[in-house]
Amino acid sequence: MASKHSYSALLTWLAATALSALFWWFGNGVHAVWWLTWLSPLPVLWLAPRVRASMAALACFVAYAAGALSTWTYVHTYIGMPLPFEIYAIGMGGVMLMCCVMLYRRLLMRGYTLAAALAVPATWVAIEYAINRLSPHATFGNIAYTQMDALAVIQIAAVTGLWGVGFLVMLVPGAIALQATSQASKYGRLSVAALTALLLIGTLSYGMWRLQAPATGTMRIGLVSLQKPTQVPLNEPKGQALEARYLEAFGRLANAGAHIVLAPEGTFGTADTSIPAFSQLSNQRNLMVGSGIDFSGDPQGHRNMLLVFRPGATSPATYIKHHLLPGMDPFIPGDNYTMLEGDPRIGMAICKDMDFHDIGDAYATRHAQLLLVPASDFTVDGWLHSRMAIMRGVESGFAVARAAHAGRLTLSDDRGRVVAEASSERRDAELLGDLPLRDTHTLYAQWGDWFAWLDVALLAACLVLAFLPRKTSL
Repeated sequence: MASKHSYSALLTWLAATALSALFWWFGNGVHAVWWLTWLSPLPVLWLAPRVRASMAALACFVAYAAGALSTWTYVHTYIGMPLPFEIYAIGMGGVMLMCCVMLYRRLLMRGYTLAAALAVPATWVAIEYAINRLSPHATFGNIAYTQMDALAVIQIAAVTGLWGVGFLVMLVPGAIALQATSQASKYGRLSVAALTALLLIGTLSYGMWRLQAPATGTMRIGLVSLQKPTQVPLNEPKGQALEARYLEAFGRLANAGAHIVLAPEGTFGTADTSIPAFSQLSNQRNLMVGSGIDFSGDPQGHRNMLLVFRPGATSPATYIKHHLLPGMDPFIPGDNYTMLEGDPRIGMAICKDMDFHDIGDAYATRHAQLLLVPASDFTVDGWLHSRMAIMRGVESGFAVARAAHAGRLTLSDDRGRVVAEASSERRDAELLGDLPLRDTHTLYAQWGDWFAWLDVALLAACLVLAFLPRKTSL
C-alpha cells in the first residue's frame, strides 16, 4: 500500500505538470495569450528541485507536449505535415523545456543559484537559435511571437532581435520559482530577484519610451483579398472575371484616398508581367498597384512573383520570393531585393520570406521605411503568421503592409502596432488605413544576432559550472 507521502508526491507532480500543460496550451500556438506564456514553465520549475531528476524531466516533456497538442489541428489538418514532422512540432517544446529545467536543477543542487536562473533562458534561446540556423522554417514557432500583443515587451527586439524577448519570457518564471526554493540561499534569491527586476524594468521602460516616438509621415494603403480561385490564368474567363473584381475593389480604395493597393500572393497566373488593366489603373488614378502572381514566363520554371505598377513607369517593379515552403511551393526561388524608386523608401517581399532574418537585414541595409508583402496563409494561422512579419519590422525598423489569402490583412508600423486589420480567413476582405512611417535605424539591424551568441556563450559557461565540484555552501 502506497504511503501518504508517495500519494501526496504523485498529486503534486500531476498538479504541476497539468498546470504547465494548461498554461502552454493557451500560451502557445496560432494565437497565444501572451501572459500565460510567462506562467507556463513556472509549475515545473517549482517542482524540479522537489522530485527526482527523472520525474522532473518527465514532467517537462509531458507538460509541453500535452500543451502543444493545441496545435494538432493546425499542423495535421490545415498544413498536412508528414507524421514525423507533426511529432517534432508537438514534442520539440517538451524536449527544450526538459533541457532547460535539467540544467537549472543541476546547477541549483550544486549551489550555483544565479547560474541556475540564467540557465533556463540561455538554454531555451540557444536551442531556438540553432533551430533558426538549421530549419527550412527558420524562426517559425519561436516563443517571442507569443508576445506580439505586449507592445512594450517586444520593443527590445530592436536591440536584441526576437532573442531578447524569448530570454525575458523564460527568465522571469525561473526567477520566481527560485524564490520558493529552499536549495537557494537568501543572498542567491535576492541576487536573482534584483537582476530580473532590473532587466524587466529596463525592458519595459525602453519599450514605453520607444512607443512614444512620433511618425515622420503617413501613407494611406488599401489591401484586398478576394476568395478563391487563386493563381487563375489571366487569359481565361475566370481570370478576367477575378481581375475585374480586383479592379473594382482597387477603385473603391483609390476613391477613399489610397496611395497604394495590394492583392495577396499568387492571385493570378500569367506569363506576361505587363497586366495592362493594372498599369492603366495606376496611371489614371496616380496609384501604386501591387499583386502577387504565379509567373510562368521564365523558361527555367514558374516564379512566385510580386508586381508593383507605378504611375508613369514603363514596366512594373518585380520581386521573386526567396524562401519557399518545402513540398508546397513548386517555384524557382529568387535572390533579388527590390526597392521602389522615390520617397518613402518602399521594399518588396512575399509571405514566408518574412520568417527569415535575411529579408529584414537586407531591407534595413537599404533603409526601407515600408515593406509590401503579399501572402497566403492556412485559414487558422492568420494572426500568428502576420505577427511574424510584424516582428521583422520591429527588429529592422520598417512598417509592413501585408495582404494575405486565408489569413489577415494588416497594416503595422515599425513599433509593431497594428493600426488596421481585417480577416480574410473565410471571406473576402478589404482594408484601408493610414500607416505611420519613420526613419528608423535599429541596433539589431547593425549588430545582428549578437544576443543569441551571448546566450550560446552563457549556456557554455553554465554547462562548465554544472560539471564543476559542488559548492560547499549556498
